[in-house]
Amino acid sequence: MIEQEPGDAGAMLIDSPLQIVPDYSHERAMQARGARFVAGVDEAGRGPLAGPVVVSAVVLDPDRIPDGLNDSKKLSEEQREALFALIVASAHVAVVVAPPSIILSRNIRGATLWAMARAVNSLGVAVDRVLVDGRDVPMGLPCDGTALIGGDGRSVSIAAASIVAKVTRDRMCAIMDCDAPDFGFAGHKGYGTPQHLRALTAHGPCRHHRAEFAPVAEARLRLTVAN
Repeated sequence: MIEQEPGDAGAMLIDSPLQIVPDYSHERAMQARGARFVAGVDEAGRGPLAGPVVVSAVVLDPDRIPDGLNDSKKLSEEQREALFALIVASAHVAVVVAPPSIILSRNIRGATLWAMARAVNSLGVAVDRVLVDGRDVPMGLPCDGTALIGGDGRSVSIAAASIVAKVTRDRMCAIMDCDAPDFGFAGHKGYGTPQHLRALTAHGPCRHHRAEFAPVAEARLRLTVAN
């Protein structure tokens, strides 16, 4: 366990060998030390060239944990959709979206941490402890936070948050695709695929693109020079 500099709430960074599947052990350990509600937090969409970063915070009911929770990247779309429905029906869930404008003003890391804090504070329960996927614990939490490297494969609460964030963002990308059909957002979800880069070159950025990301800025510059 490595101590991490705290913001305005206590913060810890925990790294250990990856588990085969996530479980509820981290939450139970915190509950044994007096925590009643433990939230898992994760994001979807830090890497794409377009669309929002979506963050979810989830407090699971320990008596109603859906079977099959795992890192959203290890699940099929059908599995994620089914688990999404079970999670929102049985847990406290909050979702916060950081659009490209927030990403531009705060940078991608800052926008993600901003959304994480807002998601935790938007839950309908007073959280006693927060488990965050990755290395960073955001400032502005209402309680202490712990960063778990590879947390979506270790904590079912974080895994649930990863599923909610991923499903929400994928649905938003389908809407983006309807708004800007030249780019194929429903397929590549805003990532820098060859198809997406070709569309950027041909059409230039649209309002869903992240202006400061290099391929987007370069495409805008090429169009400016060409005109």
